[in-house]
Amino acid sequence: MADSGDSKGAASESAVAESDAMDCPSLEGSDDSDWEECDDDESGASVLCLFCKEELVSAEDVFQHCKTEHQFDVQKFVIKNNFDMYGYIKFINYIRSKKPPPTSISESPPGTEAPWGSDQYLQPVLQDDPLLFYDVEEWTNQAPVTMETEESDITLPVQQYRALLERLHQAEARSEVTEGQLHDALKDIDRLRQTAKTFILSDQSKDQHALQPSHGAVAQLREDEDAAYFSSYSHFSIHMDMLQDKVRTESYRDFIMTNQHLFKDKVVLDVGCGTGILSMFAARAGASQVIAVDQSEIIYKAMDIVRENNLDHVIKLIKGRVEDIQLPVEKVDVIISEWMGYFLLFESMLDTVLYARDRWLAPGGSVYPDRCTISLVAIGDTKMHSNRVAFWDDVYGFKMTCMRSDVTKEGSVEEIDPETVMSEPSLIRMVDCCSVSVAELDFTADFSLKATRDGTCTGIGGYFDIVFEKDCTNKVYFSTAPNCMKTHWKQTLFLLEKPVDMKQGDLMSGKISVKKNKKDPRALVVRIEITNTGQVLDFQLQ
Repeated sequence: MADSGDSKGAASESAVAESDAMDCPSLEGSDDSDWEECDDDESGASVLCLFCKEELVSAEDVFQHCKTEHQFDVQKFVIKNNFDMYGYIKFINYIRSKKPPPTSISESPPGTEAPWGSDQYLQPVLQDDPLLFYDVEEWTNQAPVTMETEESDITLPVQQYRALLERLHQAEARSEVTEGQLHDALKDIDRLRQTAKTFILSDQSKDQHALQPSHGAVAQLREDEDAAYFSSYSHFSIHMDMLQDKVRTESYRDFIMTNQHLFKDKVVLDVGCGTGILSMFAARAGASQVIAVDQSEIIYKAMDIVRENNLDHVIKLIKGRVEDIQLPVEKVDVIISEWMGYFLLFESMLDTVLYARDRWLAPGGSVYPDRCTISLVAIGDTKMHSNRVAFWDDVYGFKMTCMRSDVTKEGSVEEIDPETVMSEPSLIRMVDCCSVSVAELDFTADFSLKATRDGTCTGIGGYFDIVFEKDCTNKVYFSTAPNCMKTHWKQTLFLLEKPVDMKQGDLMSGKISVKKNKKDPRALVVRIEITNTGQVLDFQLQ
């Protein structure tokens, strides 16, 4: 309780003492009635209304006056906004300062600051304003809260109200997160709708198209057995490497765009579409429909890319293994695919292209690229051989020669220096993609490497050439040979355990066999037999 001296800021201490002596009884010889009279005198101080100029006796009277005369319940508003003492003081000073009509005062939306939220409203507008000393924490601790509904008001204990309010704020936060997730989910549903349709059609017709042993080991793989292969194509970096390979990408582009008669008004199947670049070339070349298939997660990015380029009316994308799906058409006119792996046949994706050819290609249709070759050359690089093979003969004074055989059991993919090539190429395999069978992709062939200079042969390099030729008015060709422009395929190197000295004109003859690894049909097992020296070398390419 403030005494009468406190309400007169300019009074001196002696005046305060004199006032106390005159107005309030001494402790001696007094009873409670004397003090009650003193309290009554103090309570007579006026308190200005928040919304008009009327002065009332107490803070409680002001609050009641605001409720009846101005239809603004201060207590209810304070409780509903969960004001602490500081919030209440700011609110009172805001009204005193800005004088807003009571009908304009409302709760602030979640996440926004109330107009009275600034610390500037901690400064009193009225000196010694009795409303600022009112203890509103009793309201928030004890008073019930009335919640308005469409039909009636519901009164709750304040603690229950606070708990409900907290849950509401948490629900709003979760709602914002969920809204974003829902947006993404709807996009995914749209993407998967076609896939679901494909799986249903595939299930209905699987008896008609049951896989046969002649379709090859890759076609027989279960989805979980093949998951690692497709997962490796889900990351953007591998697609960036392929797209940035100008030899690869520009060769496909040039073939399609300079031979548009092969695609005009045709139904095209893109096997292993990746980002969809070949499908979009085909669409621009005039294809009536392009069906793009890929099992890796990159298919979802391809869907976005196709839509971004306004080609979704031509290109239909399907997620799934070619061996497991059903196309929305019975036959296609053209199959395009960038299926080549290291040493041409690594990863065995050509098997999938041939499965698609045998199942969906219309009579007279074509597969592109249509012709491929694999060739070998002798490599003479004694420095590299010493670093990798002879290194184990003396390792800090110790012999580790048992390690030499491990080094020469693995084929390595690398860029071979064209200066190290020391023979003419020897073609070991030609593949016609329009007629070859899966079984013919495992092969054995003789080779003969004629030395173009004197030197020591330390290894055998392998590379492939690609030709777009059938019915083309503009044939397109590219090579992955060491002396040609670099590609992401590079070359494949098979190191000899025992180097062979050769003179210009000498022949190194032998036999090479290339087969799928029985444990992993996407890997290759290569055996090289050199007739001149009797060396037999077995390599894994995996």
